[in-house]
Amino acid sequence: MVMTTSKKNALNKVSLKHPLHFLSLGFGSGCVSFAPGTFGTIAALPLVYAMSFLSLSAYLSVTLFACLIGVYLCHTTAKAMEVHDHPAIVWDEIAGMMITMVMVPMTVTNLAVGFILFRFFDIVKPWPIKWIDKHVHGGIGIMLDDIIAGILACAVIHLALVYAII
Repeated sequence: MVMTTSKKNALNKVSLKHPLHFLSLGFGSGCVSFAPGTFGTIAALPLVYAMSFLSLSAYLSVTLFACLIGVYLCHTTAKAMEVHDHPAIVWDEIAGMMITMVMVPMTVTNLAVGFILFRFFDIVKPWPIKWIDKHVHGGIGIMLDDIIAGILACAVIHLALVYAII
């Protein structure tokens, strides 16, 4: 997949009326001109809250589906935009936030801590996230770094809960 379009013009190549682009762009939240990843994560919060009423197996099934379909969604939209991992593609942040909150009791505090932890890992990109971000391409590359960020954030929030830090 050759990516040649500038990031500035890439949004002109997709439409929120297209269902795949609508989802990839986080219901439109990724179209914000500054901090689209943060706004994509914010868009995930009501969904994650609603999912907290599901059984664990249903929550995990929805999260797994979001991750798997995300590979296709992100690949398709990146290809249409002709830019690999354009900042407006935020489905990966939505899936990452779902992962962050696996088996975390749903409180405002926990949701805020999960949000902050996920954004921290997604922005700072400690190993192996940075390596994946640079070396794994296509839809799997777009999704995988946020999946790992979500796993790390989930582990930290669970440690904080075990040690009564939050």
